[in-house]
Amino acid sequence: MKLSVTLFVLTFFATHSIAEAQRYGTAVGLRFGNSNLYRTVGVTAQQRIGKRLSLEGMLQSDFKLNTTMSVLVEKHHPIISKRFNYYYGVGPSLGVEESFVKDPESRQILHTYGNTTTGIDLIGGLELTMLNTVVSLDYKPNINLAGREEFYRGQVGLSARMVLVKSKAQKKRQRKRQKAKKRAQQPTFSEQINSLFKKKN
Repeated sequence: MKLSVTLFVLTFFATHSIAEAQRYGTAVGLRFGNSNLYRTVGVTAQQRIGKRLSLEGMLQSDFKLNTTMSVLVEKHHPIISKRFNYYYGVGPSLGVEESFVKDPESRQILHTYGNTTTGIDLIGGLELTMLNTVVSLDYKPNINLAGREEFYRGQVGLSARMVLVKSKAQKKRQRKRQKAKKRAQQPTFSEQINSLFKKKN
């Protein structure tokens, strides 16, 4: 019952807040992560780099033994409108984490911390842009390459970001830069006259 009400509310806002909601070019905010080992609080920033393509950077920590940083390339697909979509992505991760090693002989778990880790993050989630805010719920698995014993860890994340640059403003700036570049490449009137005299000579 609660899930159906939540889905209804999300659908309602996604379809009825088109006039107020804006797609974003740049958004910055907080991320709250939860795994079976620890909870984290961190910052997240997203930047659109292409059509339905964004770059997200995350820095999160439990302020004790685990701090990680990730950079993800994400692909977005609209579900109901351009403001309510699902997305998925992948990117590298670095961190300092704790590790748990099982000793089969003694049947003990050896706990170490301060391990410098390197890995690959995957991500998949839902995202709603509404009232100048981007809210997302995601699942972010981490595949460990070096630094800890566990090969795989998963994390559920809830993020809330404020839109700093709207997509319309970003596109407008890009068009201005392209026009300025074209103007710079075109020869001036005096350069055209000089080129005519050079050809005659």
